[in-house]
Amino acid sequence: METKNLCAAISLELHEKISQNREASGLTTAQYITQILTDYYTQKENGGNNMANTRTMAFQISEELFQKIKSHLELETARTGKKLTQRDFVLGLIETALADPTAEPTA
Repeated sequence: METKNLCAAISLELHEKISQNREASGLTTAQYITQILTDYYTQKENGGNNMANTRTMAFQISEELFQKIKSHLELETARTGKKLTQRDFVLGLIETALADPTAEPTA
């Protein structure tokens, strides 16, 4: 793919925010900015809805389980150097469970 450089002066505050989020994502600056711009234009093309073709799942869990998950996310973030979000964690579990059709249901 052919590329072209894009340069823009931004506030220090915005630069710091972008830098922190980019580091947490584990992407290079070029990859991160490309992702942001791609997401922006995809959202714009979808009439402002960046969640086209998605559904929301919501459920409640005990405080004890929530704290265990929170601790796990913090440990994984420290271990890998890449922020693991609740969303990514739960989606990963679901995708892993669905990828093995021979797995026994846990509930």
